[in-house]
Amino acid sequence: MSDKKSFGEKLEAFFSGKGFYIVLFLCVAVIGVSAYFLFTGSKDDVEGMSEANNGYEEVVEPLNEDPEMAAPPVVEEESETEETEAEDDDLEAATENEETGNWTEEQAETAVSAQYIWPLEGEIDMPYSVTTLIYNKKLGDWRTHDGVDIAAPLGTQVLAVCAGQVEKVYTDDMGGMTVIIQHAGGLRSIYSNLAAVPTVYEGDNVMTGEIIGAVGATAPGETKDNPHLCFKMTLDGQSVNPSDYLPPR
Repeated sequence: MSDKKSFGEKLEAFFSGKGFYIVLFLCVAVIGVSAYFLFTGSKDDVEGMSEANNGYEEVVEPLNEDPEMAAPPVVEEESETEETEAEDDDLEAATENEETGNWTEEQAETAVSAQYIWPLEGEIDMPYSVTTLIYNKKLGDWRTHDGVDIAAPLGTQVLAVCAGQVEKVYTDDMGGMTVIIQHAGGLRSIYSNLAAVPTVYEGDNVMTGEIIGAVGATAPGETKDNPHLCFKMTLDGQSVNPSDYLPPR
């Protein structure tokens, strides 16, 4: 019985010999096989999930496929600069016409139909007459008269009969303080025997009815006893009857 070894002694002898290496090999093999299956299984899961996702992949369509909608509309901007320049040119031309008297044909055509007013209220002391001699009470003789004398108290405001530009302000040898206004179409209105200090200056633009001065007694031979305005009109330098342009009295 002493020759028989116990199971424990046999097992110890096995591991102390080649058995240890056999067991170690088997453990390494088991670990390797387990790692292989684990790696293979993870890869399959990943591929399976990818295929599953491909089955539900959302297709996003691009917006504005229409070329006309894709790009913002092109707005043709109107050139404000060109419009402004055109307006400036028109204004400059109108101003130049006023300053030089080179009125356009349209302005000349409308000159006759322009609205005129009388320069002041008052009785006609001496009417217009260039073809018939009339008696001049002050001078005591018969002569023509190329204007109208309108009686009015000293200081009565004198108005521009129509819109225009003040061409000249001066003291005339015969008419005293005088203002000449240039209108469209070659017309001019002339106001004489004004007070010494008028209210306008040469180059001023005036509107119809604007105050240009007051009745005075600056004309030679005139007295304060018979104050009046000497009013005349000319067309292209030739005397015309103011009554042909001013409204009926």
